[in-house]
Amino acid sequence: MSDIRENQFITLSDESGVEHEFEVLEILDLEGKTYAVLRESDAEEEALILRVEKDDQGNDTVLATIDDDEEFEKVAEAYDTMLFEELGGSDKDV
Repeated sequence: MSDIRENQFITLSDESGVEHEFEVLEILDLEGKTYAVLRESDAEEEALILRVEKDDQGNDTVLATIDDDEEFEKVAEAYDTMLFEELGGSDKDV
């Protein structure tokens, strides 16, 4: 896999070997790590967050699941905050 970019479509295989096409919605850098937010092509809203890991040459080659609940929550919160800000949201009560 080459470097991952936003708006790119990639194909991933599940545990059964079935291939699924995903769109890369967002690339997030958080606490020295990179994460990809993906949405399956035929899904409307549900997103998948994976950690991007590099090979020995520094290329983004592996998308890894996030097993640590605390790490996942931090990334999900950062993504939610970014979406909220993009939509013109405010923390102030109306």
